[in-house]
Amino acid sequence: MEAVLAKYENQINVFSEFLEDIPDTDEPVWILGAYYNVKTEKSELLLDVRSRLWFTYRKKFSPIGGTGPSSDTGWGCMLRCGQMILAQALVCRHLGRDWRWVADGTQPVEYQRILHCFLDRKDSCYSIHQMAQMGVGEGKSFGEWYGPNTVAQVLKKLALFDDWNSLAVYVSMDNTVVIEDISTSGQRQVPFPFSHSTSRSQQPLDWRPLLLLIPLRMGINNINPIYIQALKECFKMPQSCGVLGGKPNLAYYFIGFIDDELIYLDPHTTQSAVDSEMGTAVDDQSYHCQRNPRRMKITSLDPSVALEILKKRNLRMFELVEKHPSHWPPFVPPTKPEVQTTGAGGSNCNTFFWPLEVDF
Repeated sequence: MEAVLAKYENQINVFSEFLEDIPDTDEPVWILGAYYNVKTEKSELLLDVRSRLWFTYRKKFSPIGGTGPSSDTGWGCMLRCGQMILAQALVCRHLGRDWRWVADGTQPVEYQRILHCFLDRKDSCYSIHQMAQMGVGEGKSFGEWYGPNTVAQVLKKLALFDDWNSLAVYVSMDNTVVIEDISTSGQRQVPFPFSHSTSRSQQPLDWRPLLLLIPLRMGINNINPIYIQALKECFKMPQSCGVLGGKPNLAYYFIGFIDDELIYLDPHTTQSAVDSEMGTAVDDQSYHCQRNPRRMKITSLDPSVALEILKKRNLRMFELVEKHPSHWPPFVPPTKPEVQTTGAGGSNCNTFFWPLEVDF
């Protein structure tokens, strides 16, 4: 089995386009809403990338569903990317966008709590176990590859069991975000300014953070060049948590761009599962990518991606409308699926992507 896993990863590295070093260029680099000058701020840029939580294939965890796979190598890359984009949102929510990880340093309690949400065990609310089991309701068998839209639907359902943040999660359809549907899918789902300084005591009692997921197709077989500039703009937003996408059956977590290349974290590395008892510190060395970030030509990106909010530009990647379209089926607010999910209770769960800055 070890030989098979190693052979698979070698194939991934052969067929994936990546350049290991950041070029010495005058072009600006954008990472999740933060701007960097490579010539003067390269160390700060690399520290920012290194501080993102990096979820990869794992092996030797307890079998999914009791009798299922004990490794997600070869099929779990999109699920791992979903974990990364969600973890980034949690870091911004609890620690702030300017927080940086220091190897062997003391980490905040909130950081450890976030990590516990994603450990490879059945009682972690956003574990590979929970995501794969919830995916069965989306028509996915254990060990089957996921697309961006399916991952968005899985996260939406798992968030219903998340008592830590009590999120309102909305997944758009047909490239359209409907404000009326967002406001009726829960109580007061008011998007918040992404400010770490806002305390919970300052929030209205019925306030709920909104996680807005927007699956998009920006072409047929390849990304249409007319969308490239609009895609870049999403990485400039301070609320940006990134993009899920990549190539057919190869998922990556895109966090920024430089010139005509996307910068991404690659989940296609198999590591041993990390176990940690609830309430204890997680050995986090394997959860941060300490090599230089990889890059891909934007034109190589598969046109099916999942991202969130984009500033208004001449070319719209999606529509924002007030009322539910009359020709659509009636909107049904999400409710807890009829499945048994173990775990988080109110102790170690959370989720969301980008807030939508509109008033209801």
